Amino acid sequence: MPDLLIELFSEEIPARMQADAREALKRRVTDGLVEAGLTYAAARAWSTPRRLVLAVEGLTGRSPDLREERKGPRVDAPEQALEGFLRSTGLTKDQLQARDDKKGQVWIAILEKPGRPAADIVAEVLEATIRNFPWPKSMRWGAGSLRWVRPLQSILCLLSDEAGAEIVPLEVDGIRAGDVTRGHRFMAPAPFRVSGVEDYQAKLKRAFVMLDQDERAAHIWHEATNAAFAQGLELVEDRGLLAEVAGLVEWPVVLMGAIREDFLSLPPEVLQTSMKEHQKFFSVRDPGTGRIVRFVTVANRETPDNGETILHGNGKVLAARLSDAAFFWGNDLAVARAGMADWRAGLEQVTFHGKLGSQADRIARIEALAREIAPLVGADADQAAQAARVAKLDLQSAMVGEFPELQGIMGRYYAEAAGLPPQIAAACEMHYKPLGPSDAVPTEPVSVAVALADKIDTLTGFWAIDEKPTGSKDPFALRRAALGVTRVLLGNGSRISLKDLLFEQLVAKYVTLLSERKVPGSLQDEIVFPLTSFLSDDWSKKGVDLRNRLMEDDARGLIGSKAKDLLSFLHDRLKVHLREQGIRHDVIDACLAMPNSDDLTLLVRRAEALNDVLGTEDGENLVQGFRRANNILTQAEAKDGVEYSFGADPKFAEDPAETALFAALDAAEAAIGPAMQQEDFAAAMAAMAALRGPIDAFFEAVQINADNPILRRNRLNLLHRIRATCRAVADLTRIEGA
Repeated sequence: MPDLLIELFSEEIPARMQADAREALKRRVTDGLVEAGLTYAAARAWSTPRRLVLAVEGLTGRSPDLREERKGPRVDAPEQALEGFLRSTGLTKDQLQARDDKKGQVWIAILEKPGRPAADIVAEVLEATIRNFPWPKSMRWGAGSLRWVRPLQSILCLLSDEAGAEIVPLEVDGIRAGDVTRGHRFMAPAPFRVSGVEDYQAKLKRAFVMLDQDERAAHIWHEATNAAFAQGLELVEDRGLLAEVAGLVEWPVVLMGAIREDFLSLPPEVLQTSMKEHQKFFSVRDPGTGRIVRFVTVANRETPDNGETILHGNGKVLAARLSDAAFFWGNDLAVARAGMADWRAGLEQVTFHGKLGSQADRIARIEALAREIAPLVGADADQAAQAARVAKLDLQSAMVGEFPELQGIMGRYYAEAAGLPPQIAAACEMHYKPLGPSDAVPTEPVSVAVALADKIDTLTGFWAIDEKPTGSKDPFALRRAALGVTRVLLGNGSRISLKDLLFEQLVAKYVTLLSERKVPGSLQDEIVFPLTSFLSDDWSKKGVDLRNRLMEDDARGLIGSKAKDLLSFLHDRLKVHLREQGIRHDVIDACLAMPNSDDLTLLVRRAEALNDVLGTEDGENLVQGFRRANNILTQAEAKDGVEYSFGADPKFAEDPAETALFAALDAAEAAIGPAMQQEDFAAAMAAMAALRGPIDAFFEAVQINADNPILRRNRLNLLHRIRATCRAVADLTRIEGA
């Protein structure tokens, strides 16, 4: 069984495209081979800046012969039916066979498809792959029609086994497949022939090409960390930069250089970001001070002077870049020490969203909301309001204008330079967080208040103007904001009733949107058309209390439905988060159906307790008992047209198991009520789980639908007690299998 080697050799492929390109080459070629009837043992793809490579091991030498019998129309069917069948099979009538069938004789077509050599199949599949390759961006060159990310220079395509190697006959836009490749552009540019996968890898290594991207990344990391360690320093980890740099070089040579002394006073985040974004340099840190003191660059070749010339040139370019950063830093510090008034005025001219006002308007809303949230999270209201006023001023700074990813981080530095308290400076940085599922959440109360205010204002604002995420589109990152709200609340154990808060914020948004002073008349109907129909003719006149009008029944109902929809959106984000923590979706649904589900911290505590119980044998069996009780009761109520929800009396119990269940329910209800009031969900769940044994024994010993109508009614009312007792803890009807 031969091995297949493919190399697509081109001008430099952008590093950011290489990972997807490797996977696309592997997937499209192997899928095409399998669809054509070939099988293989293993496949692996590699990439360097100038080549995409695929190796397929244990490929079958040819596709199998295929024989298919296809049933056609009856022999006495109309001629048109037979003609259609012949067209679909490509046969003539004399090639068909007549066979007996249940309804008489039918025509049978025997289709035989002989197998094909692997080389022919590979040629077809590879040509289709090349011509339809899913590059994010591609180009044409010369007179051909082929599009590729950069000009494609050669194709290597070999099938090799013990008997030797065979070049696959393939030509794409004048590029004929062969067995020739090239090594490093500068260190070994001469072409050479290869005879198979192992020979290819070995000769590339001798030609100064490290084929495996993971090997290049590991080599860079090893050499860079060792170079830093040798000087008592540490390399700042950046896996994204590591993967990118590994895609920029074929023969990585790690070099460490010095940063000019006059730049070392820049904030470490500025140095790291500037070097990464402009030069693709790694930062080297002094572990004692936390300052960035050196840099690591990765060259693509060895030089006689061991990289001195390269380092000298890189140092000059770096000095120019850092001079810009130092200039921005100096100017920004001057504005910060003067109180940041210029930045505050500048934000009045920056539009946040055409329907939601300027950044200054947004800051005013966040300030008011932060003051409201502060006592709920243990923060000082005045400090929270002050932090909200300054948290976004760094958006006007020159440094954030150059490096937007430093927003918040620079805000902390500027707040410190302005002499603001540490908790306010911290809020400038932390209120943006978390930016992702693994990012840290703010924990200092002032930061928590501003973070929640920022995200809730964003969500309610865009909900008010009907700019909600649709499908995979989320241009305003509202899913991230919603996940941020849930993680901040859960990470701090904060207890906030979101339903009322969201409603009040939506009302405030609509008051602003309807106000003549905020929105031109031509835009009012466009933004809030559904609401204007609920307001009387004089709603836009001066002095009308818009808030009171929006609290009237009709308008209140519409805004309430929007608040409910937004709360559901938050619950959906919470489900995603909890599923990653191992909590089943049906468990979350069972708890969402309970009161106070807008208190996310309370909701999660309930879900965690229920999830733990359902993971036990008692919990699992209890669900089955609950399901049986609920089904019998539901069917009986539907049949009888009554509700069995009152009057279960132990004096009618005939069996000891029935008496025991009454006692068990009494004990469970006595334990569950106080436990739920004290929010001791673990105790409530344990009391519910303790019903498993008595319920099982009851169903084994007692016939529910007894002939005696009094006994039947009493037992159905007892089933209601089972259902009600369990549903006081969680809605078990939403548990799968219940």
